[in-house]
Amino acid sequence: MGMYSELYEKSGSDIIRDVGKRYCDYRKRMGYTQKEVAGKSGISVFTISSFENGSSTGITLSSFIKLLRAIDSLDEIEKLLPELPESPRALFRKQSKIK
Repeated sequence: MGMYSELYEKSGSDIIRDVGKRYCDYRKRMGYTQKEVAGKSGISVFTISSFENGSSTGITLSSFIKLLRAIDSLDEIEKLLPELPESPRALFRKQSKIK
């Protein structure tokens, strides 16, 4: 529970700043410059820089997806809200219909 309570104490802007810093780490690890990411994503170097250094916390989800795609890390978006497993009730209903 420890990790969750710390996260809940942060503001939305703080969380976005953390994500921006983390994005910067991912981008560098993948070997891309901000300029290359700008070219691939259609998002300006200024916006990318502002997101990474925490001075802009108003990035849209659509832009974030483009930025992840540009550094070949789009699959990371799955971790944001993983698909829920089917509920036991739904599974039971399915099995009942089969019989």
